[in-house]
Amino acid sequence: MNFDANYFYPVTAEIFVALMVLAIMLATAFARGIARGLAYALTQLTLVVAALMTLAALHGEPGTATNLFADETGSFINMFVQDRLGGVLKFAVYCTMMVALLYGRDYLAARRLDRPEFFLLALLATLGMMVMITANHLLVLYIGLEMMSLALYALVAFDRDSTRSTEAGMKYFVLGAVASGLLLYGMSMIYGATGTLDLPAVSQAVASQTDKREVLLFGLVFLVAGVSFKLGVVPFHMWVPDVYQGAPTAVTLIVSSAPKIAAFAFALRLLVGGLSGLAAHWQTMLMLVAAASIVLGNVAALAQRNIKRMLAYSGISHMGFMLLGLLSGIVEGKSGLTNDAYASAMFYAISYALMTLAAFGMVVLLSRSGFEAEDIEDFKGLNRRSPWFALMMLFVMFSMAGIPFFVGFFAKFAVLEAAVAAGYLWLAVLAVVMSVIGAFYYLRVVKLMYFEEPDVNAPLAAPPELQVLLSVNGLAIAVLGLMPGGLLHACGAAIEALHLGS
Repeated sequence: MNFDANYFYPVTAEIFVALMVLAIMLATAFARGIARGLAYALTQLTLVVAALMTLAALHGEPGTATNLFADETGSFINMFVQDRLGGVLKFAVYCTMMVALLYGRDYLAARRLDRPEFFLLALLATLGMMVMITANHLLVLYIGLEMMSLALYALVAFDRDSTRSTEAGMKYFVLGAVASGLLLYGMSMIYGATGTLDLPAVSQAVASQTDKREVLLFGLVFLVAGVSFKLGVVPFHMWVPDVYQGAPTAVTLIVSSAPKIAAFAFALRLLVGGLSGLAAHWQTMLMLVAAASIVLGNVAALAQRNIKRMLAYSGISHMGFMLLGLLSGIVEGKSGLTNDAYASAMFYAISYALMTLAAFGMVVLLSRSGFEAEDIEDFKGLNRRSPWFALMMLFVMFSMAGIPFFVGFFAKFAVLEAAVAAGYLWLAVLAVVMSVIGAFYYLRVVKLMYFEEPDVNAPLAAPPELQVLLSVNGLAIAVLGLMPGGLLHACGAAIEALHLGS
């Protein structure tokens, strides 16, 4: 067996997080009195150190984790890839998880849910996302996806005393298992047609394959179905509103943000990195999925009175927008379009995570008085109780609606520009029309905050760290809207380094 420590360099951060999961498990087992606080502190420390390790790796040379426990036949080659795309997206996942855990800490403590297992599951979900982002192999992609999904199933049902939470967890688990089965079956079809699980090798085989085209297309349908479920888009969206509403809000914070970034990476690695030769087919599928998601998400959100369900349907629409960039990348005869389109989708995924963190962070903030602030009516008169946080929520709602000049506007503008450049003018027009319709339910929240009398006149109380972080989150939405160039450049550089257009 050939062994070289350098083979593990691209997965250093993943190995560190996995070891820290074991270390935290042991530490909390022997520190019962301070286990809750210790687990939280070590989890945040793990994410910070992993982020620093990933940043350090960004300055190194791109490469792959080759010959991982390889024998003389060369098995397990190129299972992980180290590139700028993976570094940027993993860093975004770390930051998102750190913010989500800080938002939810006091919420969990008030309900006695801040047990060490919660933070261990959060770290395991993060590890699964990291594997998804850096995977260069169908089997590794699937392992990362299942690692993330199983941890999220448990988190959704973490409140065992809540019937609604356990029901949401069961729905998520059953539907997720079906989607995983579809995905695995599709991968088996691809393997049967190409004879390999390595994504670059799959790409080469698909490009040269002529006699097994039907098998490839058959597998592609199942793969797109699995990816659609993980993104939460139509027609595999049924779990999204029920899980968002049923899960504790601190868990909804996690489910609605970081996994979307990982799912984008999953789709990019799988469809673009491995199945670009079938782009004409999966683009058509994604086109229908994106259009249906944008329409259904915005229309269904209009009727919602529960803020978590409203944001869930809103998320379905936003993922439809993200797909506009993903499906606009491969167009024959248009050089330079590929990088711009995928960079716009990446920018949208990160921007959406930033916006949804702030949105559910506000729900957590209002829920601290001993009740779940899940109804839109709970935002009535927020300007009277706290003008500053009413302003932060206004930033979030305006950004999600795509109103200038917030980060959500530039995210939508970028993907619409990519769609128009790719020749999907009708799809861009549909998206704009539905955005105008969807602005109603965002502005309804703003109306309640500023033009309605509050049911409770007490000033809004919150821990200082939550107030500071939520303020930074809201201001970041505004600042990135005024100066989106830095994030856009980072996304563009990450995509360009993949050399997809060459």
